[in-house]
Amino acid sequence: MRISLDWIKEFVALSAGAEEIAHRLTMAGLEIEGMESIDGDVVMEVNVTPNRPDCLSILGIAREVASVFNTPLNLPKTEIAGRLEPSDVQVVIDDTDLCARYTGRSIQGISVAPSPDWMQKRLEKCGIRAINNVVDVTNYVLLELGHPLHAFDADRIAGNKIRVARAGRDRSITTLDGVERKLDEDALLIWDAATPVAVAGIMGGAGSSVTESTKNVFLESAYFTPSSIRKSSKALGLKSESSYRFERGTDRVFLEHCLNRAAFLIAEFAGDTVRDIVDAYPVKFSPVAITVPYRKVNALIGVDIPRDTMRRLLERIGIRTEDRGEEFIAFSPAFRGDITEPVDIVEEVARCYGYENIPARIPRTMLSEGTLNLRERTVQDIRESIRKSGFYEVVNFSFMNSADLDILSIAEHGDEHRRRHIMLKNPLRQEECLMRTTLMPSLIRSFLYNHARGLKDIRLFELSRVFIDWGKQLPSEGLRLAGIFFQDATPVIWKDAVPPFYRVKGAIEALFAEIRLKEFSLVASHETFLHPGKSADIYCADERIGYLGELAPQIIERLDIKAHKPQVMVFEIDVDTLMTHRDQKIVYRQIPRYPAIERDIALIIDDHISAADVLNLFRRYQAEIIEQVELFDYYKGKNIPQDKKSLGVRLTYRSKERTLAETEVEPVHAALVEFITAATGATVRGVA
Repeated sequence: MRISLDWIKEFVALSAGAEEIAHRLTMAGLEIEGMESIDGDVVMEVNVTPNRPDCLSILGIAREVASVFNTPLNLPKTEIAGRLEPSDVQVVIDDTDLCARYTGRSIQGISVAPSPDWMQKRLEKCGIRAINNVVDVTNYVLLELGHPLHAFDADRIAGNKIRVARAGRDRSITTLDGVERKLDEDALLIWDAATPVAVAGIMGGAGSSVTESTKNVFLESAYFTPSSIRKSSKALGLKSESSYRFERGTDRVFLEHCLNRAAFLIAEFAGDTVRDIVDAYPVKFSPVAITVPYRKVNALIGVDIPRDTMRRLLERIGIRTEDRGEEFIAFSPAFRGDITEPVDIVEEVARCYGYENIPARIPRTMLSEGTLNLRERTVQDIRESIRKSGFYEVVNFSFMNSADLDILSIAEHGDEHRRRHIMLKNPLRQEECLMRTTLMPSLIRSFLYNHARGLKDIRLFELSRVFIDWGKQLPSEGLRLAGIFFQDATPVIWKDAVPPFYRVKGAIEALFAEIRLKEFSLVASHETFLHPGKSADIYCADERIGYLGELAPQIIERLDIKAHKPQVMVFEIDVDTLMTHRDQKIVYRQIPRYPAIERDIALIIDDHISAADVLNLFRRYQAEIIEQVELFDYYKGKNIPQDKKSLGVRLTYRSKERTLAETEVEPVHAALVEFITAATGATVRGVA
């Protein structure tokens, strides 16, 4: 907003220069963005924040200047001398929720002509074009006192009646700019006895505008609800100096003074007779009473400001106060709708006291060391463990599209949770229009990017969230760990005997050992995008927590991976579920003092019985001297029936108290073999 320094000095007697005034105002929260010298006057460009509509006027800025310089504020003359005749216009407010007060004065015997030169120059300095003495006065008072006014040609108001009401359906009006505008049914209009004559708070209608032939004027000064003006202005695509102020909030108390000031100036420059005010005031202003402890003010500001000084600073900017011992009551004035809470009063005290008078100090407080909770430490351990296995972490966007799931042949039926995705309302691009329900598509894209650039050893992992819509108010945000492993099978002079499946399996087992996971098992997987013979689902206590395996040949073909017999291993684990199965306690055991005895057993067993189930049976057998059970061999082929398989299991026996003798181990081992064969129907292939 542009303001004239000479105009300011009519409100406040100042000897300070423009630079000092600009600095003091900036330190009080009104930034002066620039200054310009025009005809011996200094015009300042003030940046007024949206919460300070009271500063959108010369009076508002002058009030701030008077406060920072501790100088009296002088208001312009508004009294109209002599006894006034009653108004000849009736005012009715139908929608009091949108218009809390409407006042007006009739001025008769108008002679429309150019306004005085000094007024035209002031308007031009502030960026407003001069029109005629009546319109210029309304704009002058708008700039001077901050309240919008509107002048109607009184002879064109049908029935000498003003009605404030909503537009209703199928209503339009031709505004002062000559454009016919279709109105929203909730738009607030100013009506005469027959038709609308103005869009309230935004722009007048062409049918009641002041022209050179106007002889009588009805001058309007009203308060309109800010949200109503904001909504109508946006719907119409119409902005004006009036709407700019009304939609931020105006002063419903002071608007009468603004009306009187404008009537006084019109009578002086253009009019003959001013009639008495007509005032419809259905919703009275009630100041907000805010209780503020003195101690809280000083505690927040950090300066020991005397109590009397606090109240005196507030009184300077129009905030009335009452002392109540250890606290005071502050009453928010009508022109400060932004003051509603104690912190607002504290801010005003600090601003008026002067930010430059508040020393900058580093806050003194006791800071404790930041510590991670158990979940955060576990996530950190998971990340560190998978890095130790040679994987590099990637961070991808949390987006995907349905084609990513189609490539992986993930079914579209309702039971498949990875199809329960959330659509983005405004995606950056169509390829990323869904929130991802699995980390695998992102990892595959990262793999393809690196493989296309010639990398032959790719080990990537990501630890991030997926978003699944279960039909509730908010989606679930599960934490997942996923990885991808690839090594080009180009012939080399030495042979790596460990297949990729077991290298990835080993990394996962190392991870589970790192976080002390309870017993887990691997079961043949039915994931459609994994190789049916080289994949497994991971279970903990009969609960599936993830999968690992090689991408199926048809998926490799779709991805068009150029490599010699490509074997791309992937895995994905539900970290949230994983954490529920980890052992919270660390149990330390003494290093064994006595030697162990090992026994191996080979079982011929039905092919449909999984090795995990067999190992669980071994572990359930109750015997104190059994220390460890592990699978060391799996065989199918020659000398084994077609529907059978051979499992080699190694058992470790040890006592904590003595060296075991063969005679102690043999009965336990025989009973264990009998238990397993009875439970599974297996036969013993050989015992070592």
